[in-house]
Amino acid sequence: MRVLKFGGTSLATAEKFNRAADIITHNICHSDVSVVLSAPANITNGLVSVIKNTILHGEAESQVFEIKSIFNRLFDGLGEMEGTFDKALLYLELDKILNQLMLYIQGIKLFGLCPNNIYARIISKGERLSIITMSVLLKARGYSTFIIDPVHYLLAKGDYLEAMVDIEVSSVNFRREPIPRKHIGLMPGFIAANEQGELVTLGRNGSDYSAAVLAACVRAECCEIWTDVDGVYSCDPRLVPDANLLSSLSYQEAMELSYFGAKVLHPKTILPISRFHIPCLIKNTNNPQGAGTLISNDGGEDNLAVKGITTLNKLCMVNVSGPGMKGMVGMASRVFSAMSIDGISVVLITQSSSEYSISFCIEANDKQVTQSLLQDNFELELKDGLLEPVEYIDDVAIVSLVGDAMRTEKGVASRFFTSLAEVNINIVAIAQGSSERSISAVIPNDKVSEAVKACHENLFNSNHYLDAFIIGVGGVGSELLEQMKRQQAKLADQGIVIRVCGLANSRGMLLDSKGIDLNFWRDALVNADEPFSFPRMMRLVQQNHIINPILIDCTSDQVIANQYVDFLSSGFHVVTPNKKANTTSMEYYQQLRNAARRRRRKFMYDTTVGAGLPVIENLQNLIAAGDELVKFTGILSGSLSHIFGKLDEGKSFSEATITVRESGFTEPDPRDDLSGIDVARKLLILAREAGMHLELEDVKIEPALPPNFDVSGDVDSFMSKLPEADAYFEKLARDARSEGRVLRYIGKIEHGLCSVNIQSVDVDDPMFRIKEGENALAFYSHYYQPIPLVLCGYGAGTQVTAAGVFADLMRTLGWKLGV
Repeated sequence: MRVLKFGGTSLATAEKFNRAADIITHNICHSDVSVVLSAPANITNGLVSVIKNTILHGEAESQVFEIKSIFNRLFDGLGEMEGTFDKALLYLELDKILNQLMLYIQGIKLFGLCPNNIYARIISKGERLSIITMSVLLKARGYSTFIIDPVHYLLAKGDYLEAMVDIEVSSVNFRREPIPRKHIGLMPGFIAANEQGELVTLGRNGSDYSAAVLAACVRAECCEIWTDVDGVYSCDPRLVPDANLLSSLSYQEAMELSYFGAKVLHPKTILPISRFHIPCLIKNTNNPQGAGTLISNDGGEDNLAVKGITTLNKLCMVNVSGPGMKGMVGMASRVFSAMSIDGISVVLITQSSSEYSISFCIEANDKQVTQSLLQDNFELELKDGLLEPVEYIDDVAIVSLVGDAMRTEKGVASRFFTSLAEVNINIVAIAQGSSERSISAVIPNDKVSEAVKACHENLFNSNHYLDAFIIGVGGVGSELLEQMKRQQAKLADQGIVIRVCGLANSRGMLLDSKGIDLNFWRDALVNADEPFSFPRMMRLVQQNHIINPILIDCTSDQVIANQYVDFLSSGFHVVTPNKKANTTSMEYYQQLRNAARRRRRKFMYDTTVGAGLPVIENLQNLIAAGDELVKFTGILSGSLSHIFGKLDEGKSFSEATITVRESGFTEPDPRDDLSGIDVARKLLILAREAGMHLELEDVKIEPALPPNFDVSGDVDSFMSKLPEADAYFEKLARDARSEGRVLRYIGKIEHGLCSVNIQSVDVDDPMFRIKEGENALAFYSHYYQPIPLVLCGYGAGTQVTAAGVFADLMRTLGWKLGV
């Protein structure tokens, strides 16, 4: 025999009810079938509301009307689908049950309360109506049914609202009065009887438990739980869209997952089926052909060390500590006995190795009662100072990893805690069972989403999300967006999802947590009228629990650069070709690195020097390896490299500058290049990376212009005066050629000093052949001398710079501090 159970959402409408009947009749072709049904969706909650409203307000007419309407729609819909469906019989049964309900309402109104035995009878009426409805539907299709009355068959012990079935006695009842052959057994879930024959209910997930009990009592070959999801997932798919559907779980794994918050099954559901080794299959009513998740003795089909990540929310952590705890036999027993007497469930327990303290988690709603219990039970110890005042930590949650193979897999705990650290989550407490099948961490309640996402990315073959917020969509920014668009599909095949969640320029800001369509970003940004706002961007990140936000600043704006510390401190990585942040005060330079280190975020700025060349990374690696910079020389401006290269060809300085400007290699105002300030900023960044504490004013700057040259006026005025510089450069170039040298604009670091100026270099100098817009950087260090480490290549241009920014963006996936 197979036992099938259908939950409330599977019976919510006539169409779903009919689909459940299809599944039942399909199974009857292969073996005998018994079915357990919940009440249709919203019925049990409606019955609870009937009781509450009657107690509080003395009436519940609207709630009763809604219950009646749900069943009327169900009966009418089934009548339209099945021509011989006996609606009249069901309407009579519904009226009978509602009349009984009205009598109960009158009694509750009269006494102003609802005893638990009456409460159990009221809230179980939905299940009884489900069974009668399914029986009528199956009979209309020509099948014989047998109503299994759980009050007659199932003996339970415990409270009216939370009883446990005695499977031994109940099994005897089924053997004494078996389900007739060739009949479909139909049993309402959630219900049993106590030793006095009174109706009791089986508590939360009672219908699932009923199905497991029925399967155990009749020694079924399989128990199938039909729900509205495809099976058990590695975590909540509402938090992680690409959560893994698990093909199999062991009984122990299922027990741990359900205990620590997985909603598919309740822990007590696992007990009967595991005891008798009955496999349990979780399937989707809306996808009957899906494989589902099989719970059995062997859960190793998925070959995963960690099977699932679960959470329990809205908890309070209690810390009992003091010198009286150490060596005092029975202290822990007294704590938990006090909890047990008042029925307070303890979710997790952890104790310090010094025995100085013991901590445990309870439901937040139980905090007040717990405070009174501990105060009363330990009044003397608290008064005498043997115990410190009990500490209560509110608004905590438990995130747990579960998997049988965790016992033999190395490094799981390390990856778990590293994942939490990566999203800056403070761990309040840690607990691991002796079976090593699960490990749990107590964390702040508002960090649950981030914890689950980070753990799933690191522990499963999950997508890694790069959520970018790009400020500045000029040359570099727009080219970066085009490169992202071209690479999105290829990266997605590798499990890397790039989403541009924010775009901003001087006119407006566009935000979308699901990602802006990169095919139409220009039109969307034109229509954006919201100004750039860091707080607004931060709210989007927090509300959508984005765990890996990245600010990409493609501007040269000082105001934006001044906000980098705020971004880093708020959990953003920062990627930028903007040199302003690293060349303001040394104090701010250190603040940036401290903020990145403190929040374990990356501050990536490789493109500030050398554009796409790996300059910063290589220098950082040299210093980290114990090397020391002795001297540096370099051509750090692509535009000046072009201009001075033209001088080699015999062109005048003004002609060379005009040609390079018209080719788009200079700034719109060439004075920004010729002033030398841009080269000075790059040189200062290199000096600071090498450990020098210098300010921008410490860099000696000689412009790429004759001394005292008039740079006043607008751009056109300046360009008209530029030929006046030709004679000066013609003489410099002539003198250099006479010695076999060429002119170059060079940045230099030596003896702790920085300078940028025009120099003449000979053929043996690494800068001699650099003239086509290339950058060249020569590092002389203890390891690299007398021959320097030379990096050479294009150091300017939107494509190269955007590619370098893109590379920095990808490096944030390493989640290691890049400072």
